[in-house]
Amino acid sequence: MDRKEKSGIEIAARRTVERAGNLYIVPGLRGNQVHQVDLDSLPPGKCSCSENKRHGVTCEHIYAAQIVREREENARRAAERNQSNPSDKKVRKTYHQDWAVYNEAQMREKDRFQSLLSELCESILVAADEPKGRGRPRLNQRDMIFSAVFKVYTNLSGRRFTCDLEESQRRGHIGRVPHYNSIFNYMESPKLTPILQALIVRSARSLRSVEVDFAVDSSGFETSRDGRWFEHAHGEKKERREFIKCHLMCGVKTNIVVSVEISNSGDAVLLPGLVKTAAEAFSIEEVSADKGYLSHRNVNAIVQAGGAPFIMPKVNSRGGGSDAWGKMFHFFQLHEQEFLNHYHKRSNVESAFHMIKAKFGGSLFSKSDTALVNETLCKVLCHNLVVLNHEMIELGINPTDWTAPKPALVEPSVNDQHFQSGQPEAKVTSGPEGARQINPAPIMTLPRCVPVKKGRSLWHRLSTAGQQQLFQADQ
Repeated sequence: MDRKEKSGIEIAARRTVERAGNLYIVPGLRGNQVHQVDLDSLPPGKCSCSENKRHGVTCEHIYAAQIVREREENARRAAERNQSNPSDKKVRKTYHQDWAVYNEAQMREKDRFQSLLSELCESILVAADEPKGRGRPRLNQRDMIFSAVFKVYTNLSGRRFTCDLEESQRRGHIGRVPHYNSIFNYMESPKLTPILQALIVRSARSLRSVEVDFAVDSSGFETSRDGRWFEHAHGEKKERREFIKCHLMCGVKTNIVVSVEISNSGDAVLLPGLVKTAAEAFSIEEVSADKGYLSHRNVNAIVQAGGAPFIMPKVNSRGGGSDAWGKMFHFFQLHEQEFLNHYHKRSNVESAFHMIKAKFGGSLFSKSDTALVNETLCKVLCHNLVVLNHEMIELGINPTDWTAPKPALVEPSVNDQHFQSGQPEAKVTSGPEGARQINPAPIMTLPRCVPVKKGRSLWHRLSTAGQQQLFQADQ
Protein backbone atom coordinates (compact mmCIF):
# COMPACT_ATOMS: atom_id res chain seq x y z
CA MET A 1 0.00 0.00 0.00
CA ASP A 2 1.59 3.25 -1.15
CA ARG A 3 1.23 6.74 0.30
CA LYS A 4 -1.61 7.81 -2.02
CA GLU A 5 -3.74 4.76 -1.19
CA LYS A 6 -3.28 5.42 2.53
CA SER A 7 -4.34 9.04 2.01
CA GLY A 8 -7.41 7.87 0.09
CA ILE A 9 -8.44 5.59 2.94
CA GLU A 10 -8.04 8.48 5.39
CA ILE A 11 -10.13 10.82 3.19
CA ALA A 12 -12.95 8.25 2.95
CA ALA A 13 -12.90 7.77 6.72
CA ARG A 14 -12.58 11.39 7.89
CA ARG A 15 -14.04 13.62 5.15
CA THR A 16 -17.48 13.75 3.53
CA VAL A 17 -17.53 12.43 -0.06
CA GLU A 18 -20.71 13.35 -1.95
CA ARG A 19 -22.12 12.00 -5.18
CA ALA A 20 -23.44 14.21 -8.00
CA GLY A 21 -24.79 12.00 -10.80
CA ASN A 22 -21.91 9.91 -12.10
CA LEU A 23 -19.32 12.11 -10.43
CA TYR A 24 -17.93 12.01 -6.89
CA ILE A 25 -17.11 15.29 -5.15
CA VAL A 26 -14.00 14.44 -3.10
CA PRO A 27 -12.39 16.98 -0.73
CA GLY A 28 -8.69 17.03 -0.08
CA LEU A 29 -7.16 15.56 3.01
CA ARG A 30 -6.46 19.10 4.25
CA GLY A 31 -8.04 22.38 3.28
CA ASN A 32 -11.36 23.19 1.60
CA GLN A 33 -10.48 22.40 -2.03
CA VAL A 34 -12.68 19.75 -3.70
CA HIS A 35 -12.10 17.60 -6.79
CA GLN A 36 -14.43 15.85 -9.23
CA VAL A 37 -13.78 12.16 -9.80
CA ASP A 38 -15.30 10.15 -12.67
CA LEU A 39 -14.91 6.42 -12.05
CA ASP A 40 -16.75 5.47 -15.27
CA SER A 41 -13.91 6.74 -17.44
CA LEU A 42 -10.98 4.59 -18.46
CA PRO A 43 -9.66 2.61 -15.47
CA PRO A 44 -8.90 3.58 -12.85
CA GLY A 45 -10.84 6.82 -13.42
CA LYS A 46 -10.33 10.55 -13.98
CA CYS A 47 -9.80 13.31 -11.41
CA SER A 48 -9.76 17.10 -11.78
CA CYS A 49 -6.65 17.42 -9.60
CA SER A 50 -3.41 18.61 -11.22
CA GLU A 51 -1.51 15.42 -10.41
CA ASN A 52 -3.91 13.19 -12.34
CA LYS A 53 -4.13 15.59 -15.28
CA ARG A 54 -0.37 15.99 -15.71
CA HIS A 55 0.94 12.51 -14.94
CA GLY A 56 -2.15 10.28 -15.29
CA VAL A 57 -1.44 8.49 -11.99
CA THR A 58 -4.07 7.21 -9.60
CA CYS A 59 -4.37 9.94 -6.98
CA GLU A 60 -5.74 9.73 -3.43
CA HIS A 61 -9.05 11.23 -4.57
CA ILE A 62 -9.69 8.31 -6.92
CA TYR A 63 -8.86 5.84 -4.15
CA ALA A 64 -11.31 7.63 -1.83
CA ALA A 65 -14.07 7.57 -4.47
CA GLN A 66 -13.53 3.83 -5.07
CA ILE A 67 -13.86 3.13 -1.33
CA VAL A 68 -17.07 5.18 -1.11
CA ARG A 69 -18.57 3.42 -4.15
CA GLU A 70 -17.74 0.01 -2.67
CA ARG A 71 -19.32 1.09 0.60
CA GLU A 72 -22.52 2.10 -1.23
CA GLU A 73 -22.66 -1.20 -3.13
CA ASN A 74 -22.32 -3.21 0.06
CA ALA A 75 -25.12 -1.24 1.71
CA ARG A 76 -27.37 -1.73 -1.34
CA ARG A 77 -26.78 -5.51 -1.42
CA ALA A 78 -27.44 -5.81 2.32
CA ALA A 79 -30.73 -3.93 1.94
CA GLU A 80 -31.78 -6.25 -0.90
CA ARG A 81 -31.01 -9.32 1.21
CA ASN A 82 -33.09 -8.00 4.10
CA GLN A 83 -36.04 -7.34 1.83
CA SER A 84 -35.88 -10.78 0.22
CA ASN A 85 -35.30 -12.66 3.52
CA PRO A 86 -37.01 -10.83 6.42
CA SER A 87 -36.18 -13.77 8.73
CA ASP A 88 -32.44 -12.99 8.39
CA LYS A 89 -32.83 -9.76 10.35
CA LYS A 90 -31.06 -9.78 13.68
CA VAL A 91 -33.50 -10.20 16.54
CA ARG A 92 -32.62 -8.39 19.74
CA LYS A 93 -32.28 -10.76 22.67
CA THR A 94 -34.61 -10.02 25.56
CA TYR A 95 -34.76 -11.42 29.08
CA HIS A 96 -37.86 -12.54 30.93
CA GLN A 97 -38.81 -10.60 34.04
CA ASP A 98 -40.80 -12.32 36.77
CA TRP A 99 -42.95 -9.32 37.61
CA ALA A 100 -44.66 -10.96 40.57
CA VAL A 101 -41.31 -11.56 42.28
CA TYR A 102 -40.01 -8.13 41.27
CA ASN A 103 -43.09 -6.31 42.59
CA GLU A 104 -43.01 -8.18 45.90
CA ALA A 105 -39.31 -7.42 46.40
CA GLN A 106 -39.73 -3.74 45.57
CA MET A 107 -42.80 -3.14 47.72
CA ARG A 108 -41.21 -4.58 50.87
CA GLU A 109 -37.59 -3.64 50.18
CA LYS A 110 -37.16 -0.87 52.76
CA ASP A 111 -38.66 -2.93 55.58
CA ARG A 112 -36.61 -6.03 54.75
CA PHE A 113 -33.48 -3.93 54.28
CA GLN A 114 -33.72 -2.66 57.86
CA SER A 115 -34.37 -6.15 59.22
CA LEU A 116 -31.45 -7.67 57.31
CA LEU A 117 -29.10 -4.85 58.28
CA SER A 118 -30.13 -5.08 61.94
CA GLU A 119 -29.53 -8.83 62.08
CA LEU A 120 -26.23 -8.43 60.25
CA CYS A 121 -25.05 -5.77 62.72
CA GLU A 122 -25.95 -8.06 65.63
CA SER A 123 -23.24 -10.48 64.49
CA ILE A 124 -20.50 -7.88 64.93
CA LEU A 125 -18.06 -8.39 67.78
CA VAL A 126 -17.52 -4.95 69.29
CA ALA A 127 -15.76 -3.60 72.34
CA ALA A 128 -17.60 -2.51 75.46
CA ASP A 129 -19.76 0.53 74.84
CA GLU A 130 -19.37 2.06 78.31
CA PRO A 131 -16.27 4.22 78.98
CA LYS A 132 -13.81 3.18 81.63
CA GLY A 133 -13.40 6.71 83.06
CA ARG A 134 -15.42 9.84 83.23
CA GLY A 135 -17.26 11.39 80.35
CA ARG A 136 -20.34 11.02 78.27
CA PRO A 137 -21.49 7.42 77.64
CA ARG A 138 -20.32 6.10 74.29
CA LEU A 139 -22.75 5.42 71.49
CA ASN A 140 -23.53 1.81 70.71
CA GLN A 141 -21.27 0.74 67.84
CA ARG A 142 -23.91 -1.52 66.29
CA ASP A 143 -26.39 1.37 66.31
CA MET A 144 -23.84 3.63 64.64
CA ILE A 145 -23.06 1.12 61.88
CA PHE A 146 -26.78 0.59 61.27
CA SER A 147 -27.36 4.36 61.12
CA ALA A 148 -24.44 5.04 58.76
CA VAL A 149 -25.40 2.30 56.28
CA PHE A 150 -29.11 3.10 56.43
CA LYS A 151 -28.40 6.79 55.73
CA VAL A 152 -26.47 5.89 52.57
CA TYR A 153 -29.40 3.69 51.51
CA THR A 154 -31.96 6.51 51.84
CA ASN A 155 -29.81 9.13 50.01
CA LEU A 156 -31.12 11.76 52.43
CA SER A 157 -29.31 14.50 54.30
CA GLY A 158 -28.46 13.93 57.95
CA ARG A 159 -31.27 16.15 59.22
CA ARG A 160 -33.98 14.67 56.98
CA PHE A 161 -32.77 11.18 57.86
CA THR A 162 -33.49 11.63 61.59
CA CYS A 163 -37.18 10.71 61.30
CA ASP A 164 -36.27 7.43 59.55
CA LEU A 165 -33.95 6.55 62.43
CA GLU A 166 -36.71 7.30 64.92
CA GLU A 167 -38.97 4.87 63.07
CA SER A 168 -36.18 2.25 63.13
CA GLN A 169 -35.93 2.72 66.89
CA ARG A 170 -39.68 2.16 67.30
CA ARG A 171 -39.31 -1.08 65.35
CA GLY A 172 -36.49 -2.22 67.63
CA HIS A 173 -33.64 -2.11 65.11
CA ILE A 174 -31.56 0.30 67.22
CA GLY A 175 -31.58 1.18 70.89
CA ARG A 176 -30.93 4.91 70.61
CA VAL A 177 -31.19 7.51 67.84
CA PRO A 178 -27.77 9.15 67.37
CA HIS A 179 -27.39 12.80 66.41
CA TYR A 180 -26.73 13.33 62.71
CA ASN A 181 -23.36 14.94 63.49
CA SER A 182 -22.41 11.78 65.39
CA ILE A 183 -23.07 9.77 62.24
CA PHE A 184 -20.83 12.09 60.22
CA ASN A 185 -18.09 11.84 62.83
CA TYR A 186 -18.32 8.03 62.90
CA MET A 187 -17.84 7.88 59.12
CA GLU A 188 -14.44 9.50 59.71
CA SER A 189 -13.25 6.57 61.83
CA PRO A 190 -10.59 4.32 60.22
CA LYS A 191 -11.83 1.44 62.41
CA LEU A 192 -15.08 1.37 60.44
CA THR A 193 -13.38 0.40 57.16
CA PRO A 194 -12.39 -3.23 57.98
CA ILE A 195 -15.76 -3.79 59.67
CA LEU A 196 -17.66 -2.70 56.54
CA GLN A 197 -15.46 -4.90 54.35
CA ALA A 198 -16.15 -7.87 56.61
CA LEU A 199 -19.87 -7.13 56.58
CA ILE A 200 -19.87 -7.15 52.78
CA VAL A 201 -18.18 -10.55 52.70
CA ARG A 202 -20.52 -11.93 55.35
CA SER A 203 -23.67 -10.61 53.66
CA ALA A 204 -22.75 -12.51 50.48
CA ARG A 205 -22.29 -15.89 52.19
CA SER A 206 -25.99 -16.75 52.01
CA LEU A 207 -25.58 -17.17 48.23
CA ARG A 208 -22.44 -19.33 48.35
CA SER A 209 -24.38 -22.35 47.09
CA VAL A 210 -25.62 -20.34 44.09
CA GLU A 211 -22.55 -18.42 42.93
CA VAL A 212 -19.55 -20.33 41.53
CA ASP A 213 -18.61 -18.07 38.59
CA PHE A 214 -17.29 -14.57 39.27
CA ALA A 215 -16.27 -11.41 37.41
CA VAL A 216 -13.83 -8.65 38.39
CA ASP A 217 -13.65 -4.99 37.43
CA SER A 218 -13.24 -1.49 38.85
CA SER A 219 -15.14 1.79 38.58
CA GLY A 220 -14.80 5.32 39.91
CA PHE A 221 -17.11 7.25 42.24
CA GLU A 222 -17.08 11.02 41.88
CA THR A 223 -16.18 13.11 44.93
CA SER A 224 -16.91 16.75 45.73
CA ARG A 225 -13.20 17.64 45.76
CA ASP A 226 -11.26 19.20 42.89
CA GLY A 227 -7.64 18.35 42.21
CA ARG A 228 -5.52 21.29 41.03
CA TRP A 229 -2.04 21.34 39.52
CA PHE A 230 0.17 23.55 37.37
CA GLU A 231 1.10 22.39 33.89
CA HIS A 232 4.60 23.70 33.22
CA ALA A 233 4.59 22.78 29.52
CA HIS A 234 1.85 25.30 28.67
CA GLY A 235 1.99 27.48 31.77
CA GLU A 236 -1.64 26.85 32.69
CA LYS A 237 -3.47 25.91 35.88
CA LYS A 238 -5.52 22.73 35.58
CA GLU A 239 -8.22 21.29 37.79
CA ARG A 240 -10.22 18.09 37.69
CA ARG A 241 -12.79 16.39 39.88
CA GLU A 242 -11.26 13.64 42.03
CA PHE A 243 -12.54 10.07 42.02
CA ILE A 244 -12.44 7.12 44.40
CA LYS A 245 -11.73 3.83 42.63
CA CYS A 246 -13.67 0.76 43.76
CA HIS A 247 -12.41 -2.74 42.83
CA LEU A 248 -14.85 -5.57 43.37
CA MET A 249 -15.58 -9.19 42.51
CA CYS A 250 -19.20 -10.25 42.09
CA GLY A 251 -21.14 -13.38 41.20
CA VAL A 252 -22.44 -13.53 37.65
CA LYS A 253 -25.90 -14.92 38.53
CA THR A 254 -27.14 -12.55 41.23
CA ASN A 255 -24.49 -9.77 41.03
CA ILE A 256 -23.77 -10.17 44.75
CA VAL A 257 -20.42 -8.60 45.73
CA VAL A 258 -18.14 -11.15 47.43
CA SER A 259 -14.98 -9.03 47.90
CA VAL A 260 -14.12 -5.35 47.52
CA GLU A 261 -11.09 -3.06 47.79
CA ILE A 262 -10.98 0.74 47.65
CA SER A 263 -7.72 1.91 46.11
CA ASN A 264 -6.58 4.20 43.30
CA SER A 265 -3.83 1.75 42.30
CA GLY A 266 -3.87 -0.31 39.12
CA ASP A 267 -6.36 -3.10 38.53
CA ALA A 268 -3.97 -6.03 38.09
CA VAL A 269 -2.21 -5.75 41.46
CA LEU A 270 -5.45 -6.13 43.46
CA LEU A 271 -6.91 -9.22 41.78
CA PRO A 272 -5.04 -11.84 43.90
CA GLY A 273 -6.37 -10.27 47.09
CA LEU A 274 -9.93 -10.19 45.77
CA VAL A 275 -9.71 -13.83 44.69
CA LYS A 276 -8.26 -14.90 48.04
CA THR A 277 -11.06 -13.19 49.99
CA ALA A 278 -13.74 -14.73 47.77
CA ALA A 279 -12.19 -18.21 48.01
CA GLU A 280 -12.50 -18.15 51.80
CA ALA A 281 -16.29 -18.40 51.59
CA PHE A 282 -17.08 -19.50 48.00
CA SER A 283 -16.19 -22.35 45.70
CA ILE A 284 -14.63 -20.67 42.65
CA GLU A 285 -14.95 -22.33 39.25
CA GLU A 286 -14.49 -19.41 36.84
CA VAL A 287 -13.16 -15.85 37.03
CA SER A 288 -13.66 -13.47 34.10
CA ALA A 289 -11.73 -10.22 33.69
CA ASP A 290 -10.67 -7.82 30.96
CA LYS A 291 -7.16 -7.20 29.59
CA GLY A 292 -6.31 -4.85 32.42
CA TYR A 293 -5.98 -7.87 34.74
CA LEU A 294 -3.83 -9.94 32.37
CA SER A 295 -0.66 -11.17 34.09
CA HIS A 296 1.00 -14.47 34.98
CA ARG A 297 0.56 -13.70 38.68
CA ASN A 298 -3.21 -13.22 38.36
CA VAL A 299 -3.70 -16.35 36.26
CA ASN A 300 -1.79 -18.42 38.81
CA ALA A 301 -3.77 -16.89 41.70
CA ILE A 302 -7.08 -17.91 40.10
CA VAL A 303 -5.86 -21.44 39.38
CA GLN A 304 -4.55 -21.85 42.93
CA ALA A 305 -8.01 -20.90 44.21
CA GLY A 306 -9.50 -23.75 42.17
CA GLY A 307 -10.92 -21.66 39.33
CA ALA A 308 -10.45 -21.32 35.60
CA PRO A 309 -9.18 -17.89 34.44
CA PHE A 310 -10.90 -16.28 31.47
CA ILE A 311 -8.85 -13.12 30.97
CA MET A 312 -8.77 -11.77 27.42
CA PRO A 313 -5.24 -12.09 25.96
CA LYS A 314 -3.64 -9.11 24.24
CA VAL A 315 -2.54 -9.04 20.61
CA ASN A 316 1.10 -9.54 21.62
CA SER A 317 0.45 -12.35 24.15
CA ARG A 318 2.38 -15.59 23.73
CA GLY A 319 1.91 -19.09 25.08
CA GLY A 320 5.11 -19.36 27.12
CA GLY A 321 5.45 -19.06 30.87
CA SER A 322 3.68 -21.03 33.59
CA ASP A 323 1.48 -24.06 32.92
CA ALA A 324 -1.67 -22.15 33.93
CA TRP A 325 -0.85 -19.31 31.52
CA GLY A 326 -0.10 -21.68 28.65
CA LYS A 327 -3.29 -23.63 29.29
CA MET A 328 -5.44 -20.49 29.19
CA PHE A 329 -3.68 -19.05 26.13
CA HIS A 330 -3.90 -22.24 24.08
CA PHE A 331 -7.51 -22.77 25.07
CA PHE A 332 -8.16 -19.31 23.62
CA GLN A 333 -6.30 -20.29 20.42
CA LEU A 334 -8.08 -23.64 20.00
CA HIS A 335 -11.59 -22.78 21.17
CA GLU A 336 -11.93 -19.04 20.81
CA GLN A 337 -15.74 -18.97 20.64
CA GLU A 338 -16.17 -21.05 23.79
CA PHE A 339 -13.55 -18.91 25.54
CA LEU A 340 -15.52 -15.79 24.60
CA ASN A 341 -18.75 -17.31 25.90
CA HIS A 342 -17.13 -17.66 29.32
CA TYR A 343 -15.31 -14.33 29.09
CA HIS A 344 -18.45 -12.33 28.35
CA LYS A 345 -19.85 -13.25 31.75
CA ARG A 346 -17.69 -10.29 32.75
CA SER A 347 -20.54 -8.04 31.62
CA ASN A 348 -22.32 -8.85 34.89
CA VAL A 349 -19.80 -6.86 36.92
CA GLU A 350 -20.64 -3.85 34.76
CA SER A 351 -24.29 -4.46 35.63
CA ALA A 352 -23.39 -4.60 39.33
CA PHE A 353 -21.70 -1.19 39.17
CA HIS A 354 -24.70 0.20 37.28
CA MET A 355 -27.04 -1.15 39.96
CA ILE A 356 -25.00 0.52 42.71
CA LYS A 357 -24.71 3.88 41.00
CA ALA A 358 -28.28 4.00 39.69
CA LYS A 359 -29.83 3.21 43.06
CA PHE A 360 -27.44 4.85 45.53
CA GLY A 361 -25.77 7.45 43.33
CA GLY A 362 -22.39 7.65 41.64
CA SER A 363 -21.25 10.64 43.71
CA LEU A 364 -19.85 10.77 47.23
CA PHE A 365 -20.67 13.58 49.66
CA SER A 366 -17.97 13.03 52.29
CA LYS A 367 -14.87 15.24 52.45
CA SER A 368 -12.00 13.32 54.06
CA ASP A 369 -10.26 10.31 52.53
CA THR A 370 -11.41 7.90 55.25
CA ALA A 371 -15.03 9.03 55.04
CA LEU A 372 -14.98 8.67 51.24
CA VAL A 373 -13.78 5.07 51.52
CA ASN A 374 -16.38 4.24 54.17
CA GLU A 375 -19.20 5.82 52.17
CA THR A 376 -18.24 3.78 49.11
CA LEU A 377 -18.22 0.57 51.16
CA CYS A 378 -21.64 1.48 52.57
CA LYS A 379 -23.00 1.72 49.02
CA VAL A 380 -21.64 -1.76 48.23
CA LEU A 381 -23.12 -3.20 51.43
CA CYS A 382 -26.50 -1.63 50.61
CA HIS A 383 -26.33 -3.25 47.18
CA ASN A 384 -25.72 -6.68 48.73
CA LEU A 385 -28.69 -6.36 51.07
CA VAL A 386 -30.94 -5.26 48.20
CA VAL A 387 -29.82 -8.32 46.20
CA LEU A 388 -30.54 -10.56 49.19
CA ASN A 389 -34.01 -9.05 49.50
CA HIS A 390 -34.75 -10.02 45.90
CA GLU A 391 -33.26 -13.52 46.23
CA MET A 392 -35.36 -14.15 49.35
CA ILE A 393 -38.42 -13.99 47.09
CA GLU A 394 -36.98 -15.58 43.94
CA LEU A 395 -34.92 -18.43 45.44
CA GLY A 396 -36.72 -18.82 48.75
CA ILE A 397 -33.55 -18.50 50.85
CA ASN A 398 -33.16 -17.34 54.43
CA PRO A 399 -30.24 -14.88 54.28
CA THR A 400 -29.95 -14.43 58.06
CA ASP A 401 -27.34 -17.19 58.37
CA TRP A 402 -24.50 -14.74 59.00
CA THR A 403 -22.61 -17.03 61.39
CA ALA A 404 -22.87 -20.33 59.52
CA PRO A 405 -19.62 -22.31 59.13
CA LYS A 406 -17.72 -22.06 55.88
CA PRO A 407 -17.57 -24.85 53.33
CA ALA A 408 -15.10 -27.64 53.98
CA LEU A 409 -11.49 -27.45 52.83
CA VAL A 410 -11.43 -23.66 53.09
CA GLU A 411 -9.02 -21.83 55.37
CA PRO A 412 -10.43 -19.52 58.05
CA SER A 413 -11.21 -15.97 56.95
CA VAL A 414 -9.10 -13.08 58.15
CA ASN A 415 -12.22 -10.93 58.26
CA ASP A 416 -13.77 -13.14 60.97
CA GLN A 417 -11.89 -11.21 63.67
CA HIS A 418 -14.78 -8.75 63.69
CA PHE A 419 -17.47 -11.41 64.27
CA GLN A 420 -18.55 -13.80 66.93
CA SER A 421 -18.63 -17.53 66.41
CA GLY A 422 -21.78 -19.55 66.89
CA GLN A 423 -25.23 -18.06 67.33
CA PRO A 424 -25.64 -14.28 67.65
CA GLU A 425 -26.19 -12.86 71.08
CA ALA A 426 -29.49 -11.56 72.34
CA LYS A 427 -30.72 -8.34 70.79
CA VAL A 428 -31.03 -5.20 72.94
CA THR A 429 -33.89 -2.92 71.91
CA SER A 430 -35.68 0.06 73.30
CA GLY A 431 -38.72 -0.73 75.41
CA PRO A 432 -41.42 1.46 76.96
CA GLU A 433 -40.28 4.79 78.35
CA GLY A 434 -36.80 4.36 76.88
CA ALA A 435 -35.99 1.26 78.99
CA ARG A 436 -33.73 -1.29 77.28
CA GLN A 437 -35.16 -4.77 77.01
CA ILE A 438 -33.51 -7.99 75.82
CA ASN A 439 -35.10 -10.06 73.06
CA PRO A 440 -34.04 -13.67 72.46
CA ALA A 441 -31.64 -14.26 69.63
CA PRO A 442 -33.20 -15.35 66.33
CA ILE A 443 -32.86 -18.97 65.28
CA MET A 444 -30.52 -19.29 62.31
CA THR A 445 -31.31 -21.75 59.54
CA LEU A 446 -29.29 -22.80 56.53
CA PRO A 447 -30.30 -21.21 53.22
CA ARG A 448 -32.54 -23.21 50.95
CA CYS A 449 -31.00 -22.96 47.51
CA VAL A 450 -31.11 -24.99 44.35
CA PRO A 451 -27.91 -27.09 44.23
CA VAL A 452 -25.42 -26.12 41.57
CA LYS A 453 -23.95 -28.80 39.33
CA LYS A 454 -20.18 -28.87 39.67
CA GLY A 455 -19.37 -29.26 35.98
CA ARG A 456 -16.00 -28.64 34.41
CA SER A 457 -15.59 -26.52 31.33
CA LEU A 458 -13.54 -27.44 28.30
CA TRP A 459 -10.72 -25.35 29.78
CA HIS A 460 -10.26 -28.05 32.43
CA ARG A 461 -10.54 -30.86 29.87
CA LEU A 462 -7.88 -29.54 27.51
CA SER A 463 -5.41 -32.42 27.18
CA THR A 464 -1.71 -32.12 27.82
CA ALA A 465 -0.98 -33.72 24.47
CA GLY A 466 -2.87 -30.95 22.69
CA GLN A 467 -0.91 -28.33 24.58
CA GLN A 468 2.40 -29.98 23.70
CA GLN A 469 1.39 -30.06 20.04
CA LEU A 470 0.64 -26.35 20.11
CA PHE A 471 3.89 -25.56 21.91
CA GLN A 472 5.81 -27.39 19.19
CA ALA A 473 3.90 -25.49 16.50
CA ASP A 474 4.78 -22.19 18.17
CA GLN A 475 8.45 -23.11 18.23
